[in-house]
Amino acid sequence: MKIHEYQAKTILARYGVPIPKGEVAFNAAEAGEVAKRLGGTVVVKAQIHAGGRGKGGGVKLAKNVEEAERITRDMIGMNLKTHQTGPDGRLVTRVFIEQGLGIARELYLALILDRAAARPILMASPDGGMDIEEVAAKTPDRIFKEYVSPGAGLVPFQARKLSFQLGLDAAQAGKATKLMLALYEAFKGTDASMVEINPLIVTKGGELLALDAKVSFDDNALYRHPDLKELRDLSEEDPLEVEASKFSLNYIRLDGTIGCMVNGAGLAMATMDIIKLAGGEPANFLDVGGGANAEQIRNAFKILMSDANVKAVLINIFGGILRCDVLAAGVVAAVKELSVNVPIVVRMEGTNVEEGKRILRESGLKFSTADSMGEAADKVVAQAAAQAKSSEGKGVAN
Repeated sequence: MKIHEYQAKTILARYGVPIPKGEVAFNAAEAGEVAKRLGGTVVVKAQIHAGGRGKGGGVKLAKNVEEAERITRDMIGMNLKTHQTGPDGRLVTRVFIEQGLGIARELYLALILDRAAARPILMASPDGGMDIEEVAAKTPDRIFKEYVSPGAGLVPFQARKLSFQLGLDAAQAGKATKLMLALYEAFKGTDASMVEINPLIVTKGGELLALDAKVSFDDNALYRHPDLKELRDLSEEDPLEVEASKFSLNYIRLDGTIGCMVNGAGLAMATMDIIKLAGGEPANFLDVGGGANAEQIRNAFKILMSDANVKAVLINIFGGILRCDVLAAGVVAAVKELSVNVPIVVRMEGTNVEEGKRILRESGLKFSTADSMGEAADKVVAQAAAQAKSSEGKGVAN
């Protein structure tokens, strides 16, 4: 789960991470009041769940209260487009009004989970304010790393080492060490999967402050943090992904034309790969889970069919906990109820697979079946292309 910058900074401040003064505003009048309290010169920041806001026009300096109100008036309601929002952009519904500061240096700092190493990693770079991917590609030697033992936590000498690698003087390194230790406590205490400060600034007065903050939480741990769940902004999420979460379905919308229904994340990834290998593009990642029932299958189909880009569906199931006959019965019921009118290719293996195939054959519906993933991918890609061509033909005829 992601949250807004102003929410992230509030959480980090609780753990002792120094942040600039600022408040959220939902309209121009509120922005003016905040700017007045902060002394007039402020930065107006659009609040969306995406990076690159500055390049898209979502971060602007206001030199007085009137300018802060005008910028806010223009910014709220705009469709902000960045390299992380996609072509549709994100609607700005609130802004963060933050005090203007004299900046001497911009640094980068982040804590993430390294799944290969099975431990958190603290990363720092003297090249803050830039996309870390660009730094990693062009100057990987400018990114410094320290792995954190889950048992011992972040040890002070690790933070001091990174501080001096960033080129900070002794006084600044002491402040950076405290900041990093506080950042780790926030990371651990909230069950975060990522905490990123970009940039971490050194002011002209020698202070270190988190000028920006992005925090993502492990969804599986949110039951321990009811206060964090309240911070979720559903307007920032894809409506179909929100709907899927209501039925315990793992769904991520993509840009292709082939809907995927799979049980198991690994099999889902392999299914998307083999669709691309066959020349197609997956329209989604959808893992119905090992214990899905007929109701979940129906809801999964409903979500798949809500995406107008879907021209064909590939169902790829390994029957273990989810038996093939239960899947087949659920698919047949869903297709009949929802009047699904796109081609469906089914590849099943595992428990009660023959019974599942019989249910599909005797349903009276036009399912295509396949015995291997390669065969299934070839069929669904061809059928999606034919469906798309047919749809174009109908559009021209109309």
